[in-house]
Amino acid sequence: MKNKADAFDVVVIGGGPAGYPAAIRAAQNQLSVACIDEWKNRDGSAAFGGTCLNAGCIPSKALLESTELYHRVHEEFAVHGIKVSGATLDLAQMQKRKGGIVRGMTQGILALFKAAGVTPLQGHGRLLAGRRIEFISHDGSRRELSARHVVLASGSASSRSTSSWASSPASPWSSSSEPTGRRSPAEPAAWSARCSPW
Repeated sequence: MKNKADAFDVVVIGGGPAGYPAAIRAAQNQLSVACIDEWKNRDGSAAFGGTCLNAGCIPSKALLESTELYHRVHEEFAVHGIKVSGATLDLAQMQKRKGGIVRGMTQGILALFKAAGVTPLQGHGRLLAGRRIEFISHDGSRRELSARHVVLASGSASSRSTSSWASSPASPWSSSSEPTGRRSPAEPAAWSARCSPW
């Protein structure tokens, strides 16, 4: 006999910027909702938010803001009569700040799910016949879910650059890479534009 806990009004496959708001809104309309997302960070931890929150838009914008401030200190402040000497770039701190912003936002999604009553499922969702969904969690366990409605919001995957300097695992030029300290950017404005995984 099927477990009632595995029957939902709505199952959303994808927990990115389209999927998680759809799940929350459906739950706010008194529907039973599960949201499945398979995102895994490089450290193996699972997180909702998809490419945008974890590797694309949000981390890129966080790094862009930091590099813009660095650029302004060196290029614009003197015009305003503000003299700054000794300003240096600390790439490890930039990455730490970016990571904190990303963690705060992805943990915020889980808090919103809890408040709305959405069941978060971290793993892979696959459509089956008859309004059924196979869910395979990151630990390999399987469940079969049923839903009156399925929302497909599977999103995108970040692309990898084919250039040798950007595709190196040790490159600091990625919004999702850990800092290496091996290079210091000569042109912060140009560097900030390269932080994006697009």
